Formats: sequence, C-alpha cells, structure tokens
Amino acid sequence: MGTAFALLAMTCFASNILLTRYAVARLPVEAGFFIVLATNILFPALLFPAELAARAAPLSWSWKGAAVFALGGVIGTFLGRRFLFDTVRILGPARASVFHSTAPAFALLGAWLLAGERLGAYEIALMAVVWVGLWFTQPRAGSAGASALTSAAVRRGLLAGLLTVAGFGFGNVLRGLAMRGWQEAVLGTVISSLAALACQLVATRDWIRIGMQLRGASRSAVVLYTGCGVTTSLGSIFVALAMNHMEIALAVLIVHTTPLVIFPVSVFVLKNREELNPRTLFGAGLVLSGIALLTLR
Repeated sequence: MGTAFALLAMTCFASNILLTRYAVARLPVEAGFFIVLATNILFPALLFPAELAARAAPLSWSWKGAAVFALGGVIGTFLGRRFLFDTVRILGPARASVFHSTAPAFALLGAWLLAGERLGAYEIALMAVVWVGLWFTQPRAGSAGASALTSAAVRRGLLAGLLTVAGFGFGNVLRGLAMRGWQEAVLGTVISSLAALACQLVATRDWIRIGMQLRGASRSAVVLYTGCGVTTSLGSIFVALAMNHMEIALAVLIVHTTPLVIFPVSVFVLKNREELNPRTLFGAGLVLSGIALLTLR
C-alpha cells in the first residue's frame, strides 16, 4: 500500500513538472507561485469534508501535528521551491536537475536523526541502485545548451542546490513525523500550504509588478498554474499517506523517480526522440528494478 501511494505521489509531481513547462511560458513564476499556493490551500480544503465523511475515524485535533505540518510547509514547500528557482537561474535546468535526485539522501539522514529510522543493508543497496538509475536518466550538464559558469556562480549555485534538496528532503521527513502522531494527510496539506503562503507573502517585495502580472495573465496561464496546484496538492497528500505505511526515506525515494513518467512523455508525446538512448534506458531499467525489489521486500 505504501509503495502504491508513493507511486501515485510521484505521478502527480511528474504531472506538475510537465504542466510547469507550459505555465512558465505564459506567466512568470513569481506571480504564478501565488496561484499554485492558493490552489494548494483551496483544493484540499474542498476535498477535506468529502474525505472526512467517507472515513470511519472522526476528526481529532493535534497542535503538535499541525505545528509539524506547518514547519514542513515552511522548509519543504516555501524554502525548497524558492531555492530551486535560484538553482535553475544560476546553474541552468540541466545542471539543477542533477540535484533533484539527491533529495532522498537528505530524507534518509533526516529520518535517521528525527524519526529514528534504521534501514538495513538490503534497503540501502536498493536505494543506491535507484539513485544510480536516476543519475543516468538526468540530462548531461555538459550538453551543447549548457553555458560556461564562473567559479563564484558555481559556488552560489551549489549552495542553492544543496539548500533546495535539503529543504525537500527534511520537509518530507517532517510530514512523515506529523503523520505518525496525527493522521490527517488532507488537513495537514492545507496547514502546510498556509504556512508556505504566509512565508511567501512576507518575502515578496515587488507587489506592483506581481499585481500587473496577475492582472495581465491569460486564462490558459491561470488554468495551467491551477493544475500545478492541484497536482502538487494530491502529491503531498499521497506522499503523506505513503509514509504512514512504509519508511519515510523509501517513500521519498520513490516520489523522486519522476523521470519514469517524464521520460516516456517527453519521447513519445513531445517527440523528443534524442532522449531515447541506451544511457536513459539503462537508468530507467535500474530505477524500475530497484522499486520492484523494494515492493517485493
């Protein structure tokens, strides 16, 4: 069950990446991020009454659980995504994508330090297989489209990249910890998003420009960013449910296997045939093998 929820979360986050590709071309991220965060709040808030009516367990409030979910939203949703934008801006998307597959390493460290999780040699070996596979599916940083960087830019980019994956990794661990004591995945997602939105409101300075961007946004841009909000909301809910059925580090690892969805869509739907090569196929095979063995475990 945990693996199924984690794969559903991965599919949702991969869909968000594909939608973002078209959304950022129609409206800058600094304005679109507010649409995403608003949807992150409103969509699960609308979903929560139906979820509450369908389940047997009544609602119980936990200040500790709510606080941990909120902290996870600040570290993962706000700081993680904010530093991700800086990483892409400084290093470029190809180099920045390499950092994405290392987030489970921080989740493994966080689960060990905060949740007391201990994985055996077999699980760690399978995690290594998946990591290697993810590395093979990443675009080459030294491809023709990659620009030269100064040493100062490399240092800034590396710092932003490390803070990005640390935010994603530890943010997911906090969600898992919150679920251990308060199993409210939908309501917890609302609280996490509220905390992230509050931080974004405080951090934003140029409101005049953002207001102009939002007023001038096309309907398609709003729809695409709303879709990003829906998919990331569902992804957050599913990963929280997954961590309630399996180890936090393993759930986060599966969630970060988004190339398994993005790769075939890019090749067969977007017609990027140049991505279909022995290197990416080998990487996808390793990732699938690692997940299958983790599931059979």
